[in-house]
Amino acid sequence: MPATTPRSPAHRPRPLGDYALLADGERAALLGPDGDLVWLCVPGWDDPAVFSELIGGAGAFQVCPEEPWRVAEGAYHDGSLVWTGHWTLEDGVVECRNALAAPADPHRATVLRRLHAVKGAAAVTVRLAVRGGYGADPPLLPHRTGPDTWEASRGGLWMRLRGLTDARVGSDGELTARLTLPEGARHDLVLELSDRPLDTPVPPGRAWWSTERHWTAAIPDCTALPATRDVRQAYAVLTGLTNPRTGAMVAAATTSLPEHAGSERDYDYRYAWLRDQCYAGLAVAAHGPHPLTDAAVGVATARVLADGDRLRPAYRVDGRPVPDERTLPLSGYPGAADRVGNRAGNQFQLDTFGEILELLAAAGRQDRLDADGVKAAHTAVAALEENWTRPEAGLWELPPAWWTHSRLAAVCGLRAAARDIRPPDADRWRDLADRILAETRRRCAHPSGRWQRAAGDPRPDAALLRPLASSTWPPGDPMLTATRRAVERELTEDGFVYRFHGDDATRLGDSEGAFLLCGFLMTAACRVEGRPVAAARWFERTRSATGPPGLFSEEYDIRRRRLRGNLPQAFVHALLLENAARTAREETDGDGAG
Repeated sequence: MPATTPRSPAHRPRPLGDYALLADGERAALLGPDGDLVWLCVPGWDDPAVFSELIGGAGAFQVCPEEPWRVAEGAYHDGSLVWTGHWTLEDGVVECRNALAAPADPHRATVLRRLHAVKGAAAVTVRLAVRGGYGADPPLLPHRTGPDTWEASRGGLWMRLRGLTDARVGSDGELTARLTLPEGARHDLVLELSDRPLDTPVPPGRAWWSTERHWTAAIPDCTALPATRDVRQAYAVLTGLTNPRTGAMVAAATTSLPEHAGSERDYDYRYAWLRDQCYAGLAVAAHGPHPLTDAAVGVATARVLADGDRLRPAYRVDGRPVPDERTLPLSGYPGAADRVGNRAGNQFQLDTFGEILELLAAAGRQDRLDADGVKAAHTAVAALEENWTRPEAGLWELPPAWWTHSRLAAVCGLRAAARDIRPPDADRWRDLADRILAETRRRCAHPSGRWQRAAGDPRPDAALLRPLASSTWPPGDPMLTATRRAVERELTEDGFVYRFHGDDATRLGDSEGAFLLCGFLMTAACRVEGRPVAAARWFERTRSATGPPGLFSEEYDIRRRRLRGNLPQAFVHALLLENAARTAREETDGDGAG
């Protein structure tokens, strides 16, 4: 890769909350309100981007009105990742429907864009620049191969664009064109990008039909749940981030989006974190049987049986190790330095085993756990038995320590597995849970009667709310209430929850934003305490931390009202879904109908 990588002068990065997600399970794209696709990796999640303007590279696909617009907005088709952009002009209205075609092809990304001149005639501009290697590769130079078809290939990358009869191609490979649509007219553009030569194209109408059918089948009915539309979108996000071949779910679609303005704390989340996928599987299981839980169980089972106590916290979606971290020679999203790979892939994180056991137990309750899943549970228990006293990186991927959350997660996982998998040695699993809890209480109970962050670290940590809200934790435990109160007192601001006090921070928000996962953990803690009004307040406040497309990132900058971190963050959507499902169930039970 050269020392510097060209970037397009046409793109000015927008606030992260303005971007919409298109995804098909094999890869994802981010779409800005200006009709610009500024992020897409081909052929798969962690392959180099061919559109990378989002993080300072070259390459994008923009479709928008030629005339300056008064308002640019859009919305998802309910229960899908089909996004319709809507532009209000001086004397007209133009829409563009956008999706990645589904079911997905592992080698070919197909971008569907359907223009509609809703009111008045519309002049539309098209800009396409395909640059592999995060913009570092030489540009693809499209040439006409049919009446409305343009193709190019270079270095193992093939491109085909359909729907343009006239276009101009610059020396930098950028294709530009102008379309004129009479009022009421619709026009399809179809872009295919592949690591293999392209075969016979699929007609646009058939591709749209297949994509719509895919989303209708994937998303369950959620009308009985609170925040129904947001829950259905959470299902769509989790589905879009889950690889249909392997079942692995990436933590987020992007890399190098900053966690705090100007901090250069940014990471690559285009990998499958087992803990995150357990959160998603458990969330969906709280609503009812669904393929997303089955996928999570399959991935966890395969990885535990393959690696045992050498289990990594994260993998590529095909099960290979996460590559080492390295930087790219790009200017980056404002406030960030571009990175690919993730050093967390080599850490040891004890809580992952506890979350896997809870997931396998949930599958057991629904009678959806096979013999391999039971074997994986035994392997996970053996790994906990051997390693529970060992310092490790924990949920927040920090330097090794005796993190309280990890031990409590192990206790919950062991208790759930003993209860719901019912192995012959269930008593031994419960005894191990009791031993871990007793030693954790000795080392990590704060003198005030709450749990503290770690042995030797008396501060609170919002992660502790996760195991304390588990169904395996004794109801009415005073340490839950004391811990929740300490988190609320010391780690909240304006209705949002932070993870912990940073070592170098003088006040909350100085080093990172509020952690949206933790807002939903607070919701769950209040709910199991029997405080439904407080739970609803935390739920609604956390649910508000999105941009117009309704996507959650990892963090929220309260003072600037901005999303921070990679987008969209899967486990935040999962916890919204789980809280909605459990709230609906408890309300039904409370009415005597459960």
